[in-house]
Amino acid sequence: MFRNREFRHFSILYLFMAAVSVTLGFALGNGAGVLALLSSAAFGAAFFIFTKTRYKNIAQISSQIDLVLHDAERLYINQLDEGELSILNSEITKMTLRIREQNEALKREKCHLADSLADIAHQLRTPLTSANLILSLLADETDADRRKTFVRELEELLVKMDWLITSLLKISRLDAGIALFQNEKTDVNAIIHAAVRPLLIPMELHGIDLQIDAPKGIFIQGDSAWLSEAVQNILKNCMESAGENGKIEITCADTPLFTQISIHDSGPGFLKEEDLACLFDRFYRGKNANTAGYGIGLALCKMIITRQGGAVTAKNHAQGGALFVIHFPK
Repeated sequence: MFRNREFRHFSILYLFMAAVSVTLGFALGNGAGVLALLSSAAFGAAFFIFTKTRYKNIAQISSQIDLVLHDAERLYINQLDEGELSILNSEITKMTLRIREQNEALKREKCHLADSLADIAHQLRTPLTSANLILSLLADETDADRRKTFVRELEELLVKMDWLITSLLKISRLDAGIALFQNEKTDVNAIIHAAVRPLLIPMELHGIDLQIDAPKGIFIQGDSAWLSEAVQNILKNCMESAGENGKIEITCADTPLFTQISIHDSGPGFLKEEDLACLFDRFYRGKNANTAGYGIGLALCKMIITRQGGAVTAKNHAQGGALFVIHFPK
């Protein structure tokens, strides 16, 4: 504690004042001098013991903090009586718990990032391998029709890769919190038609019957562009499920409590119940080995909807097929 400059200054000042008081005491008489001497010694000893105890507690707290900084598993500080050190002890304990929670969160984020990078590498490797194979076949192919077929397949792969990379970038922006949503009053009918418009030709080519029941004048608060993309990702999943000559129904309901968008397809629905629990998980493709896609469209859809205060669920429809329901509370 003598390393503390304030304590040294106070000790010097105290010794000076004690010497003055003892000198004045002896000047008045031997009894007064002895009393002054004993009083000064007693007060100095009490102050020294009290200060040494406080510094001992501070040193203990300091050593425990040092252990925490070196990744100790736990922080143990003796409970102190009421006072400044007790308050300091309480605040340091709370700070330590907060730091530990943040460290655990960072570890989880690192593991999640490593898993995500591995999944992304796997997702990109599959179409790249197919593209390289097609290019090698294309180089040796002399038949014009076969070459056109290979080029068309290569174009489809490139389109899928472009969609995959774009979706992954959007998910990364949402994860990082740098994607800003516009909070504006948006017509649900406009959101649905904006989502459907790019898919009309593919639906027509596959003979899919699309029915929309979304009256105008139903509004929700959110970003229309992002919400249209979320609905579009669900529609793509429904198109894949409905297959050739299938059917997709989109209905919208408005109640005093919430606005609901329901999307129902005529496909086989969810054959395995465990798929429903993980359907919106990133890179989840279901238990069916024949499932196409990359498992990020529905994950992106859920992120977009939930970040704007909504909710999305999926289940098997009572009449068959899959049913996706989007809720936005009023």
